[in-house]
Amino acid sequence: MASKDWKTFLIPYEQAVEELKVKLRAIRTEYRRKNDYSPIEFITGRVKEVSSMLEKANKFGIPHDRLAEELEDIAGIRIMVQFVDDIETVVQLLRGRSDMRILYEKDYITNVKPSGYRSYHMIIEYPVNMASGVVNVIGEIQIRTLAMNFWAVTEHSLNYKYKQSIPEHIKIKLKAAAESAYQLDETMLDIKDEIKDAQKLFEVKSALVSRIMNDILFLMSMGKIQEASRFQSQLNKLIEYGDVSDLNQLHQMVKKEINRFK
Repeated sequence: MASKDWKTFLIPYEQAVEELKVKLRAIRTEYRRKNDYSPIEFITGRVKEVSSMLEKANKFGIPHDRLAEELEDIAGIRIMVQFVDDIETVVQLLRGRSDMRILYEKDYITNVKPSGYRSYHMIIEYPVNMASGVVNVIGEIQIRTLAMNFWAVTEHSLNYKYKQSIPEHIKIKLKAAAESAYQLDETMLDIKDEIKDAQKLFEVKSALVSRIMNDILFLMSMGKIQEASRFQSQLNKLIEYGDVSDLNQLHQMVKKEINRFK
């Protein structure tokens, strides 16, 4: 394929990645707006570099005119989750979607790679509406915890440095680090409910602070500078030392003051 054709070849993959990032981030937004815990922490995506595609094609003997059919990770999406059991939740969410077709799945969490690599992969077919018609793009979705991702990115960098031939003594340390990362995930899972409660409390408190700030600004816009300053001073103290009930009480006081001046 001539070099000038690569840009055209990659257009549907770029569109697929951008669309999937928007759609999957919308799931997270939906959970948060309902004040529910989101199994998705954050999402990244990329289209494989041409040099990386050619390197992989040469390694596995894939003809250049068969890249779209045989190279499954030209379009790549990575979904990061907080806890190990969130992975299964996300997998079920993806299985239930009608805008993509899952071709097959690779569970490297149950079936850990010898290197220590853990992740859950889903190979999908995703329709992209181009000007010339629908193009069915094959892509890969990886789902992993933050700890798994930290380890995998490190291993990837070392593989790049050593051209896929990492020295044995580093491999041993990497394997030990992978087990430590997994133990961290297991420990965090044990206190998942406590962490979720803390995060929920933080979000509730943040939302309350935001509402109070908006009301204080409204008071200022009404010309009630002295009252607004007094409430701002109280809010500053509560942000550091107050709880939700204290903030609720202040919120009601500010609301009452606004209604009084209306």
